[in-house]
Amino acid sequence: MKASLYIHVPFCAAFCDYCDFYSAALEKNDPRPLRYVERVLLDAEILFGKYEIGQVPTVYIGGGTPSVLGARGITRLLKGIGSLLPEKPGEFTVEVNPESADEAFLAACGENGVNRISAGIQTFHERSRRAVHRGGSTALLPRCLALIARRFPGAFSADLLSGLPFQDEAALTRDIETTLSFNPAHVSLYSLTLEDGTALAERTRGTLRRGEPGLPSEEDADRLWLFGRDALECAGYAQYEVSNFSLPGKESRHNIRYWRMENWLALGPGASGTLIDDKTGTGRRYTVKADVDAWLDRRVRDSGAGSPAAGNRNAGPPVEKEPLDRLTLMKETLLMGFRFIGGPDETLFRERFGRKIGQVIPRTIAAWRRRGLFQEDRAALTKDGLVFLNSFLTDAFPEIETCEI
Repeated sequence: MKASLYIHVPFCAAFCDYCDFYSAALEKNDPRPLRYVERVLLDAEILFGKYEIGQVPTVYIGGGTPSVLGARGITRLLKGIGSLLPEKPGEFTVEVNPESADEAFLAACGENGVNRISAGIQTFHERSRRAVHRGGSTALLPRCLALIARRFPGAFSADLLSGLPFQDEAALTRDIETTLSFNPAHVSLYSLTLEDGTALAERTRGTLRRGEPGLPSEEDADRLWLFGRDALECAGYAQYEVSNFSLPGKESRHNIRYWRMENWLALGPGASGTLIDDKTGTGRRYTVKADVDAWLDRRVRDSGAGSPAAGNRNAGPPVEKEPLDRLTLMKETLLMGFRFIGGPDETLFRERFGRKIGQVIPRTIAAWRRRGLFQEDRAALTKDGLVFLNSFLTDAFPEIETCEI
């Protein structure tokens, strides 16, 4: 089987108020990160054998904060994963945060197969960082980007956020200009969202509200993101997905596999993997339970054969399973595919479902073309249409449910 690999490192030194990814707080001298590495390598061995993985085109280590593993932890993880891979992946990405991405960590990445770094910058505006309890100080950011640019020239991405408290066009312009001065190949510009259950969402019900001093209104946040989009494109970074921009040929190959709904395995607490059967147009998803302590402490039978996994090939981590029937998978294929500026892979869609995209949602496509928000020569939204992706899907999904699948 051909499948990409996502590894979730579920640890953070501090929690940002807007984040809804699963992670656990690290304590001083916390032994769990190194225990995590050994456990995730065991799970990798089990899953690679279970699914008979023959090709891994991309690997992405995200979080949480992978850089909290330090040089020692990331070296062990990368060497262990490298020993399981059938061949060297075309793209191997590790996420880092400036407060923990030191010279030794980045050197360990470069020496052990990583060829792409994704840096969580978010903003250089100190007041905005403090307002959402973003870890690390502004002073760390240029130093970190300089280290990354030297170690991974032309092969790193930077994440930025718009719509933050106390952020305006001038602040976002400084963020973009400062980031681009280090010559990243790729930039992700995300618009701040208030996810249920996050500290920031709770604060908007109390002292901090959209439209009040500090947090921009939804309309102002949208305008700010569009301003940032235009600034990136003027600088030569083409938008190829809702929130992602790159220099030519520097798109994230791993993320494109998500948007194409191609196979990926996932390791670590909170990680989710998806496997597709193109012959039946169905799939299956599994999510590793988001409890790092229970995940670390579970017992794995030792067969006495020298490897804890030797007699327990099909055990794997505790997971929640979700079957994907044809209708669900068709919806998800379009949901993810229309995030991409080129739209869903039309050949793959036809092979998977036996229908053309235009045969599944003809009325929605016609209506959006009349509005000038759908491309004329392919099944894809225009650049302006991407801004209204959710509205497009709201129109498309009911139509999908009426077609013969």
